Amino acid sequence: MDSPMYGELALFSATANRPLAEEIAASLRTELRGADVFQFANENIFVRLHGSVRSDDVFIIQSMTVPVHKNIMELLIMLDTVRRDSAGRITAVTPYFAYGRTDKKDQPRVPITARLLADMITVAGADRVLTMDLHAGQIQGFFTIPVDEISAFSLLCDYFVGKRLEDLVVVAADIGAAKKSRNFAEALDVPLAIIEKRRTVDGDKTTALNVIGEVRDCNVIIFDDEIDTAGTMTSAAHFLKEWGVRDIYACATHAVFSPPATRRLKEAPFKEIVVTDTVDIPGVKRLPNLTILSVGQLLGEVIRRIHLGMSVGEMFDE
Repeated sequence: MDSPMYGELALFSATANRPLAEEIAASLRTELRGADVFQFANENIFVRLHGSVRSDDVFIIQSMTVPVHKNIMELLIMLDTVRRDSAGRITAVTPYFAYGRTDKKDQPRVPITARLLADMITVAGADRVLTMDLHAGQIQGFFTIPVDEISAFSLLCDYFVGKRLEDLVVVAADIGAAKKSRNFAEALDVPLAIIEKRRTVDGDKTTALNVIGEVRDCNVIIFDDEIDTAGTMTSAAHFLKEWGVRDIYACATHAVFSPPATRRLKEAPFKEIVVTDTVDIPGVKRLPNLTILSVGQLLGEVIRRIHLGMSVGEMFDE
């Protein structure tokens, strides 16, 4: 498959999420290009391509997950490698973008690491970026190159539509998640409720005080963009049980699952936890009530459209 502007489509995978990269390749009816990506004893990372990418349209697939800094360096070094091999165009495909919470200077003497990461990706050689469900949408503006941010929103929404749950309410675990949760509720054509939290007098932690909206005797979906340590998500689930809800579903795009997320999720009263495979979830973290939806076909179609110079937005306008 050749682009009218660039050469052959060339897909590469670093080591963070090889299964997703293989799904993307399968959806495009192609194979991942060969490359050696390994770490020396001194933790220096080395990359060597198995073949030339001169003039090719290169896509490098790498989620910035644990170990975060190793995976970021793998991406940067692979970008530099294909740039030095005279690739025609280079796209960094980062299904999960790290440092999404460090998107502003919200206190004195702190960095804006998301901006730093954007600069590093650009300097390393990326001509464009493809990512999913950024924690903060303004991160797109940190780049001086084109950014396609797509969402797993429709994929997650379609899954719950198919379940045909009755008396359903979408719940925002806090005010910060209200906008995304409202959009999800609107897509499902169900009501929205918000858990009201306030900081304790000493300011060390927040406490859930109230639920704004009707949830008693309802099935609820707690919606967010990612589940990290699962503190917010599981606290909301326990709190909602006290308000007399029926079944509780957790729903998020990115299953980061940093410790102690697995333990918290296991102990929480979730009927089902629904996430996508933007992050490769190891077997020890795959709970019995965990459902993983694949974004491979979605990303594959976006890559095909980018390669052929077609509109990406039209996919979501239909």
